[in-house]
Amino acid sequence: MVLPMSLLRTAQNQPMMVELKNGETYSGVLASCDGFMNLHMRDIVCTSRDGERFWKIPECYVRGNSIKYLRLPDEVIDMVKDEPTSRKEIRAQFKGRAAAAGGRGAGRGRGGKGGGRGRGGEAAGPAQVRRAADATSGGAAKKPRA
Repeated sequence: MVLPMSLLRTAQNQPMMVELKNGETYSGVLASCDGFMNLHMRDIVCTSRDGERFWKIPECYVRGNSIKYLRLPDEVIDMVKDEPTSRKEIRAQFKGRAAAAGGRGAGRGRGGKGGGRGRGGEAAGPAQVRRAADATSGGAAKKPRA
């Protein structure tokens, strides 16, 4: 199975044509792409939506959500590496990564275990230490209000 992002990564430095939702077309060489399908292209010929005006542009950036479709050479599809096709293969691929990271949710947020706000953990702030000292003294150190 060929997935869109692997196809785009393979198409880097290859000629392509992009039609936008507004009808304009951009024919040029794909320089790079990102996870949002934003494209950076070079040596572009831009055609207006009515097809009567043309512009030669040295480079441009196309936002991914404005793309209607892409046309790529057939050779690019043949060059794409085979992606995992079954769910088992995909799951096995990600399980290996999760184990290396320390399991589910490990390595996220600030600090280690109990380092954040809230209950539990070893890292107690000054207020928590004060409350613990008051609890052990039984509250006898408090003076009555006058």
